Order: sequence, then structure tokens, then C-alpha cells
Amino acid sequence: MLLSIDEFLWALRRDGFAVSTSQAIDVARACALVGFGDRAALRDAIGAVVVERAAELRRYHESFARFFSPEGAHVGDLWGRLRERGFSDGELSALRDLLSAAAERSGASGDAIGFHALAGSAGELDSVLRSAGIARVLAPMTSSLQVGFFTQRVMDQLGVRGVASALRRIRSALQEALGDDRGGALADALTAELDRMRHRVREHVALTLRRSEGEEPASAGRMDVPFASLDEGEMEEVRRAVRELSERLRGAERVRRRRARRGRIDPHRTLRRSLQTGGVPFRPARRARRRDKPRLMVLCDVSDSVRVAARFMLEFVCAAQELFDRTRSFVFVSELAETTELFEGMPTNAALERIQRGEVVSRAHNSNYGRVLRAFEERHGREIDRRVTVVILGDGRTNYFADEAEVVRRIRDRARAVLWLCPEGPGAWGTGDSAMLRYAAASTKVLVARTARELETAAREVVARRA
Repeated sequence: MLLSIDEFLWALRRDGFAVSTSQAIDVARACALVGFGDRAALRDAIGAVVVERAAELRRYHESFARFFSPEGAHVGDLWGRLRERGFSDGELSALRDLLSAAAERSGASGDAIGFHALAGSAGELDSVLRSAGIARVLAPMTSSLQVGFFTQRVMDQLGVRGVASALRRIRSALQEALGDDRGGALADALTAELDRMRHRVREHVALTLRRSEGEEPASAGRMDVPFASLDEGEMEEVRRAVRELSERLRGAERVRRRRARRGRIDPHRTLRRSLQTGGVPFRPARRARRRDKPRLMVLCDVSDSVRVAARFMLEFVCAAQELFDRTRSFVFVSELAETTELFEGMPTNAALERIQRGEVVSRAHNSNYGRVLRAFEERHGREIDRRVTVVILGDGRTNYFADEAEVVRRIRDRARAVLWLCPEGPGAWGTGDSAMLRYAAASTKVLVARTARELETAAREVVARRA
């Protein structure tokens, strides 16, 4: 029964639950305590270990019922599943010898991994699919249109094509050893198992894409839940996390300032000065502090499509007041408006509420990136120099207006950097009215910010541009 529990834990991992090794050990202990006689008690005991949020409980119950249903997948390795289909130990022994011989012959070509995955349990196949080599194969995948292509690449990595070729030869050997009926039935069952493995590979590839695009909520917490999927309670928790990030950045800046008062040690001048004392650096030489502290300009799309992400970004802008010499913020939908004085003159929440109500820029229109970028260049282009980092937050969906990506390129040529924070994954760029591919080419760097954790990473990247 412990094998069944192990398989169930792998099924939970496939369904998006992060089950660690220590949790798996706790599950085994819990099962030993409650036993396997009471189905509900077993379900609740395992759930008490692996379910971290109340919102995940229903999904966990569905996974449990699906796995342990009579029509669910067979548990165990290939031999256990074939035995359940009615094949005798003698027939399975003949098949084992044939598969072992085929695996030995294919060892040099790398197909042995495929034979091992076919003969093993579902958990062993999951372990292979989660390996670093498979992750590297899937890393370039950005669109659902590529799922078939990358599925084939993963199957080539596993040697599935070689396994399929070997199974065609094994069919003849089985029919010769066991007779046409039993040998053919066993070969058909083996082919069905290979089709099952192919299906699992495709599921894994599709699931990997959904997670990379933020559509599959990870169980690591609300920091990894896409902004569009947050409810009010989760949104408040993410707000607290963003405020904590702001405080950490402020604290790090205060420490950096204290250390910078005396200036950093200049190793070259220190070594030259040490020649006066026999090569011993008694008197460290320090570099003069930079006086041209970098500046920041932030443009936030506050239309409905990026409303939540923009709110969190604007909260970070308030923290950036201490991190840059001069921080200027702008919001836009179809028109551009500066909000620097708004944030300086009133509490952050009050300023954000005014923006959300449409009192700063009208939110009744569709986003017009071309008009906004032209207006920004005309009004503030002369103020941009090598000390200025420009940050643009938006999904790049132009509603089929002119995108004016050339304006972004001109700003990039004059600025320290142009960082674009996009709340959509790369798989959605260039689809419909998205001009993100052109904006990405014109920007210094595009940072994906679909979740609070990705926004934190993007914020740290912005701060790092000061150096």
C-alpha cells in the first residue's frame, strides 16, 4: 500500500502540489497511524500534511477521488499493471527477458532511459521528466503552439522512438514464444503502455508551459499566484508583501548609505600607497563618493487589463523615492498624466484610490500606447540622459493603434536603460493587438511581472540599475 501512497504523492505533484521529501515521510507516518481501512480518514490524514491553504482543499479532494477511483490509473510498475490485466508470471518473465535484451542493445544509443521509464512506475517517469536535462530541453518553449514540437523533443531525449521500434520486434518474438493470441495480446498491452507514456510526456510539457505563463497556480503561496487570479483576501496579503519588500529595499539603502559615507576602498591606490610601508597596506585609499545619483522615471498603464499589477508597481514607486535622486511617476490609459506631486503630497493609499477612480486620467478609454509615448517624448524627452532609468509597466496591447516602438528606441538611446515590465508571459506576445515583440526589441530589457514574486524580482532589477 505504501507504493500506492508514493504514486499518489507523485499524482499530487502533477496536479500542482509541492510535496517535499519531509512531507512524504510525514505522510507515511500519518498513514501508519490511521491505517488504510477508512478511506475518509486516510484522505484527511494525507491532506493534513500536504494541503497548505484552505483554497486548495477542494482540489486535493478531487485528486484523491480521481486517483483512488476504481476506474483510475493502475498503480505500480509495468509488471504490476500487466499482472492486473491477467497475464501470468511465465508470460511476464518472457517479456522481461526480451525487454532486458532490447535495453542492453540500446544502451549505447541512449534509449535505455525510455525502457526504464516504460518498465517503471508513474512516479519514476515523473522523476525523469523533472530532471535537469528535460528542463533544459523545455526552457525555450514560449507558446502553446510549440507543445507538440517540444513533446517530440522530450520523447527523443527519453528514447521513445527507439523503444517503439524495439516493441515492433518484440511483438514477433512474443507471438513466437507465447502463441499468436497471448503474444499479440501482451504486445498490444505493451503498446498501450507506451501510448500512456507518450500521453504523460505531453501532459508534462503542457503543464510546464502553463506554469511558466502563470496559469497554473503553484502551492508556494500567494506570491506565485497571477495577479488576475487573486481574490480580495489574497490581494491584501500581496499588498503587505509588497510593502515589506519596499521596507527591505529602504533598509538596504540606508545601510548602503552608511557604508558609502567614507567611500569604497580603492585597491589600486591602496597597493601603490603600501609601497611606502614595505608593501603593507596600513592606510587604505578610498574612492570619492559619486554625486550624480541616478534618477528614475516610471510610466504605469492603469487600464483595467493591468490594474492590479499597476497598483503594486505604484506602491513600489513610493518606496523608490529614497532609492533614487529624483523619482518621477506617470500614469496613462489613452492620455498621460504625472503623479509625482500626488504621491509626495498625500498618503500612498489615498493617491492610489484617486488613480483607481479615474480622477487623474480617464479610464473610460482604451489604452493608446502610441499617443502616450509620443506625449512623453515631447514633454520630457529633453530631461532624459545617462543618469535616468525609464521603467514602463504595461501589457503592450495597443488596441490596434500605432505602437510607436521607435519612440521607445529613441528613449533607450538617450537613457541609462529602458526596462519594460510586462504582466503577460512571452507566449502571449505578438498575439492579437500585442506589440510586445516590437517593444521588447526597442527596450533594454523586458521583465515579466505576472505575480508578486516576479514583480519583486523586477523591482530588484530596477534598483540594481543604480550601480
